[in-house]
Amino acid sequence: MSAGVDRTLAALADPHRRRVIDLLTERPRAAGELARELGVTAPAMSRHLKALRAGGLVEESHPDFDARVRIYALRPEPMVHLLRWLEESERLWSSQLAAFKAHVEKEA
Repeated sequence: MSAGVDRTLAALADPHRRRVIDLLTERPRAAGELARELGVTAPAMSRHLKALRAGGLVEESHPDFDARVRIYALRPEPMVHLLRWLEESERLWSSQLAAFKAHVEKEA
């Protein structure tokens, strides 16, 4: 699971890529539309989408009417793995903080 979480976090490290994720939560979109929404060039958007595909966060499809058009949609699986990792981290920290609190209250 760690390698998957690493890929997801690496893909989400850039604010433009996080904005792409936000836009794709509304609906699938064409690459050109995403570039316009973010105000970036087509080559820059291509690099961001490549990173998001490598992280497994988005998938690409082509509409039947034009194979040159690329439509991007979210893939939920990587976020599920990230959520599980965050929940495990939260349990660990909650346990550690509870133990620290008990220690401090015992000493007081």
